[in-house]
Amino acid sequence: MAHQLYSRQINKTTLPQTSNILSSALQHYINSDTPFHGQKIHTHIIKTGFRPNVNISIKLLILHLKCRCLQYARQMFDELPQRTLSAYNYMIGGYLRQGLLEESISMVRRLDLDGERPDGFTFSMILKASTSGADVILPRNTGGLVHAQILKLDVKADDVLYTALVDSYVKSGKVGYARKVFDMMLEKNVICSTSMISGYMSHGSVEDAEEIFRKTVEKDIVVFNALVEGYSKSVETAMKALEVYVDMQRFDFRPNGSTFASVIGACSVLAGFEIGQQVQCQLMKSDLYKDVKMGSALIDMYSKCGRIEDARRVFNYMPVRNVFSWTSMIDGCGKNGEPREALELFHRMQQCNIEPNYVTFLGALSACGHAGLVTKGREIFESMERDYSMKPRMEHYACMVDLLGRAGNLQQAWELVKGMPEKPNSDVWAALISSCNIHGDVEMAHIAANELFKLNAKGRPGAFVALSNTLAAAERWDSVSELRETMKLRGISKDTACSRVGTEIDL
Repeated sequence: MAHQLYSRQINKTTLPQTSNILSSALQHYINSDTPFHGQKIHTHIIKTGFRPNVNISIKLLILHLKCRCLQYARQMFDELPQRTLSAYNYMIGGYLRQGLLEESISMVRRLDLDGERPDGFTFSMILKASTSGADVILPRNTGGLVHAQILKLDVKADDVLYTALVDSYVKSGKVGYARKVFDMMLEKNVICSTSMISGYMSHGSVEDAEEIFRKTVEKDIVVFNALVEGYSKSVETAMKALEVYVDMQRFDFRPNGSTFASVIGACSVLAGFEIGQQVQCQLMKSDLYKDVKMGSALIDMYSKCGRIEDARRVFNYMPVRNVFSWTSMIDGCGKNGEPREALELFHRMQQCNIEPNYVTFLGALSACGHAGLVTKGREIFESMERDYSMKPRMEHYACMVDLLGRAGNLQQAWELVKGMPEKPNSDVWAALISSCNIHGDVEMAHIAANELFKLNAKGRPGAFVALSNTLAAAERWDSVSELRETMKLRGISKDTACSRVGTEIDL
């Protein structure tokens, strides 16, 4: 074997020649597909008592990192007589690749204490850490702080650093700053363009996203996906998502899992199950059809379109189901007039040892509300913390308030609201007002409405309309006029009704 050959050569040579052979051998394994074989060279070095120079130590560090042996890599780093910037960069990168964010940031701080000056590669890795879940360790404005240091130290920025800066600014919500960096780039790469498109779409700046897309010379599937995903989020732009989906195939870009997920989402927004069926047919021709994510997306789409039988067929066909597919089916049944079927699925899911998540419980509680199953709802609500160590969130409390209130247990609903561990939000108060409207409890509705007003809940006009109806049913016309005047002063208005005509698109 190669490492045995190198060992024989080392034993027959002088010290300088040995160093050259070791360096060559280590580089060979670093570049190979089997770097772990090169670790035997390190074992040989230790056994012979050979003292490696800085060059060999760095290569051993790189070799261990490539083998994902961080412990040995860190040992080599700590034993270096002189730690270079490249050694720091290798260690920072190694920690990041294995998701050890705290260790990577600790290494950055140690670099600073050692008086080393970071380069563009160092800064790009810091930015990567800041967008990979290290926001607890790093300040939220890391992108801006790093950018300031780059300018202060006059660090030469390359495409890698520019890309990291753009991505950091976009993910921190500072799309304007991201655009300034993007415009500074002489050549806009696909990764930066994709980040800018996603950033603009998430902030509702559709025209800016379209401009970036048009100016992107070398488009790839990821750029198209960014545009499709952005369009798929809104009813106003969902049809455009389908148009781009068609266009990308005309340019010979084959849809992948992300594409299909976004397009199916657009069909859900449009309630266009006919188009969804066409997408499903295309999906069936690919290897992705049996993917659990695709199945879950189709179930959700058909359920939102009111096609529960189609959703059930997809669910029953799935070879593997996860918590998301079960949850989509439970929620779909509950919202399509089959609450008992939803609860049966919830029970079957638990029997299959699939642990429910927060959304699953929400679907089950909603099903209990539609079926008027107060006892079952209480049991499910209490099981969240008791059996799964999951503290109910605001939406779960709102579901329980709605369940109790609709069943006429307004006092129990009120007690639940008063006993909440956190201050109730607008969803909870709106659910209580709605229940008060059903049962004509004017006084409790007034209390809930006052709390809702304190939250300045402009997005909950339905709750105030329900209160107005309650007051009108009790013939308290002065209170109705006063409420409507208050709503007017606070900019709360009833949503305008609208309808959508079905659309077709040739896929």
